[in-house]
Amino acid sequence: MPEKPHQRCYTVLYDGDCPVCRESVARLGVRDPKGVLIFTPAQAPEVKDTFPWISGEALRESVHLVGPDGETWGGVGAMDELARVLPGWRWLRWALRVPLARPMAERVYAWVARNRYSLFRT
Repeated sequence: MPEKPHQRCYTVLYDGDCPVCRESVARLGVRDPKGVLIFTPAQAPEVKDTFPWISGEALRESVHLVGPDGETWGGVGAMDELARVLPGWRWLRWALRVPLARPMAERVYAWVARNRYSLFRT
């Protein structure tokens, strides 16, 4: 049976109310020449039913990436997996493997995510 195109896609769940998140998604879309990413705001009504294993709290805390098989990454882990999937981003995977880089990136990401509305006002 032939594979459907969406069966090879990754879903990016992001905060659709956040201006910096929307801008990041737009930039990711440009860097996705093969069309492997599907972008869905975490606030979309179908998210709860389609991805029931991701809590609302987790979706509010960070971006999530869901692979074709349902494997899920959040925050810096999602960025790491996106770097694997998208062309030209392998350098980020390498950078996250430098000692102490990933824990530092996770702290910075968490701080920015918590403060995104006050930091990035429209």
